[in-house]
Amino acid sequence: MSRTADIDFTFQSPVTVTSVVKALSQSGWSPVEPLGISHASEDEDGDLDWESASPESGAEIIDGLDSPRNHGRMVGISIYSQEAETGGLLLFFADRTQVSFTPSINRRKHAVAEEMTDIPWYLEQMLPPLHTAGLLGYQAQDVAD
Repeated sequence: MSRTADIDFTFQSPVTVTSVVKALSQSGWSPVEPLGISHASEDEDGDLDWESASPESGAEIIDGLDSPRNHGRMVGISIYSQEAETGGLLLFFADRTQVSFTPSINRRKHAVAEEMTDIPWYLEQMLPPLHTAGLLGYQAQDVAD
């Protein structure tokens, strides 16, 4: 049996990849993860094509995700906490008021139920900086598939 966990964030107004990554960096998060920087843009078929790039190209990648060519398209970028050695993927939906986080890099397990994700830990790390970026609310889930 596999599990799916995610946290869906809703913002008061559209956000940029730049503003969310900058806000999360206040809590030690970075787009640089063990494989470099993973990122994606929605193609003409509506699919996300994930690519990996070197950490040195981070600013260029983020600028590209925020560029006019990606307005109205879904984009994604990895986010990682070096200190906690965990991270995941941030998906920015086309309207940019909805951002979803999927813990997929060394997912933290809950202390009581190890098969489940420690969603409270991720929320504690992400809510304060995202609140300052205009967070309106969130919905979190961890379900068995």
